[in-house]
Amino acid sequence: MMKSLVIAEKPSVGRDIARVLHCSKPSGGALEGDKYVVTWALGHLVTLADPEEYDKKYQKWDMATLPMMPEKMQLVVIRQTARQYQTVKTQLYRKDIGEVIIATDAGREGELVARWILEKAGCHKPIKRLWISSVTDKAIKEGFAHLSDGRKYQHLYDAAVCRAEADWLVGMNGTRALTCKHNAQLSCGRVQTPTIAMIARREQQIRAFQAQEYYGVQIQDEQIRWTWQDEKSGSYRTFARDRAEKLLGDLKCRQLTVTEVKENKSSVLSPGLYDLTELQRDASRMFGYSAKQTLNIMQQLYERHKVLTYPRTDSRYISKDVAETIKERLRAISIGPYKKLAGSLIMQPLRLNKSFVDDKKVSDHHAIIPTEQFVQMEKMSTEERRIYDLVVRRFLSVLYPPCIYMQTSLKGEAAGQNFAAKGKVMLDQGWRVVYDRQQEEEDDREDGLKEQNLPSIKKGDHREILKAELTRGKTKPPAYFTEATLLSAMENPVKYMDSRDAQMVKTLGETGGLGTVATRADIIEKLFNSFLMEKRGNEIHLTGKARQLLSLVPEDLKKPELTADWEMKLSRIAKGEMKRDVFMKEIDAYTREIVEEIKADDGVFRHDNLTSHKCPVCGKRMLAVNGKQAKMLVCQDRECGHREVISRVTNARCPNCHKKMEMYEKGGEKTFICKCGYKERLSAFQARREKEGAGVSKKDVQRYLNKQKKEAQEPVNNAFAQALAGIKLDK
Repeated sequence: MMKSLVIAEKPSVGRDIARVLHCSKPSGGALEGDKYVVTWALGHLVTLADPEEYDKKYQKWDMATLPMMPEKMQLVVIRQTARQYQTVKTQLYRKDIGEVIIATDAGREGELVARWILEKAGCHKPIKRLWISSVTDKAIKEGFAHLSDGRKYQHLYDAAVCRAEADWLVGMNGTRALTCKHNAQLSCGRVQTPTIAMIARREQQIRAFQAQEYYGVQIQDEQIRWTWQDEKSGSYRTFARDRAEKLLGDLKCRQLTVTEVKENKSSVLSPGLYDLTELQRDASRMFGYSAKQTLNIMQQLYERHKVLTYPRTDSRYISKDVAETIKERLRAISIGPYKKLAGSLIMQPLRLNKSFVDDKKVSDHHAIIPTEQFVQMEKMSTEERRIYDLVVRRFLSVLYPPCIYMQTSLKGEAAGQNFAAKGKVMLDQGWRVVYDRQQEEEDDREDGLKEQNLPSIKKGDHREILKAELTRGKTKPPAYFTEATLLSAMENPVKYMDSRDAQMVKTLGETGGLGTVATRADIIEKLFNSFLMEKRGNEIHLTGKARQLLSLVPEDLKKPELTADWEMKLSRIAKGEMKRDVFMKEIDAYTREIVEEIKADDGVFRHDNLTSHKCPVCGKRMLAVNGKQAKMLVCQDRECGHREVISRVTNARCPNCHKKMEMYEKGGEKTFICKCGYKERLSAFQARREKEGAGVSKKDVQRYLNKQKKEAQEPVNNAFAQALAGIKLDK
């Protein structure tokens, strides 16, 4: 009897599928049953070959060998996971395997993981596709009951290959050209470089900003605070101090007459379901989590706990068929803090509307929502509970009615000038009950008016002015990017485009901006790890290396328009509207163009972070760099690659100012140092914590120190770290 081989993307998902399909017999890195054999990848097992695989001349990084343009891109097995590849290949070539079922993540990259394995193995058996958005038992069973013909996803695979090959050609050639030209470890790419350019533009705006002092006038009657409003512009401020002071003088011993009373009943819908970027933004803003950290937590909630749906989604809507399962999902989350909230929804007809149920706005995956899986919150970490809580409350909120309030706007006249006030009375909390007052209302907008409790008042009333005062402030520069705001800018980079081409703007809106919902977190981490960005508190700042890089990179690579153009064409390839060869010919020509531009450029790169410390391995001066969580010394010679951790940010809090302290090591002694000046040796810290009953064991400390050591030994650089290793340059 012929069997089907199921290839999952990760072991955890593979084992879940095997359990549902009753495959319990171990079989050489797989689990076997009567009808199915289930095996798995470990993410990508196969990747595009490095340049030296095509020709030995590429082993030496030399400008004369550029551009590198292989006639046909080759695939290689990733060395670290070669054993697992052989396991999958062995299963593929079993004589009793009649077909392959691709059960990798349902998306462009997931398709690539499986198809590259099949291509490298030379397997041409019939293919079917499992396409599911959660890994609960129910979703797996339904998915296997509705498998698709694998040929249906051929165009999606074509788009994935084009994206990978184009990034290889542009990234490898651009990076080698910059590195050879300037003898410094420089890299470029069509997503990372425009991201740096956006940060640079924001920093330029901040540097160029000149604060201006502005003035206003406020008056107080017995119950209401009124704010002066310019009759012509409608603004609540003026930059002319003498004008504000004259108005203040005119207001002495005067009355205000109420000229207008407007009452509007307003209803506000819930903010909407989460996609990954919105969730990463909120997690950064509320808990300080990085985009990568949030994605990793989400993966655990999706794969291990199975309580949330697929995280890598750019949709904030669910389809009608998913909407039919809402009551089951509500029953699953009817625990602890959500029991009462979910229970009241289960007992009544659901409010479904286009604000969150819309088939047309669901692409590969719907919004992130809870699954039908029973929840065991006691088995979650604190971080997992926080992210789970965000998703569950957002899911509950869309099912509750709108928040309804009465907005009252007042206008008055005194001394021939206009004054305004506003207030709000909540009539029905609606979806806000879900948040237990956790969510702050965004009432104090830039209109300068603050909400206040207003008395009963009518047009024509006279109010005695008890007090009048001059207010003042200064205009503020744009804020530095944080991870949350950088994610927003990457998702919608239109304002950073030089071109105002309508089609480009439209394309960037449709394709989701710079990078994809699945890759933005990795791109941000890559920029930190290659020392192009550093964190100061929550703020992101460019390093001198990044600013120099921008002056050396071809202009096109700095623009979001390039990604817009690529993603538009990749989308057309995925739909079968554009041929793969046509796109790759354009990439070929573009790659040659940027290499020639870098060769001809007369710019110069200089290390601006050299220290007096000599590398103990090669003797060259070392560079001082700020990693995301550590300060380091890194050898300037890329062939050497030696680095030393000087200090690392810890979770230990200063007893004086309660901020996180840094750990420094000198002469074998580890010491905590805080920015406020507080110092404490590790031994004294441990003794103090034990005395306070904090329960920090020697085992915990050793585990932490081992983690530090391991991190210090990991490669400093980005995805090109292996490619950069062992390079030889003409001096």
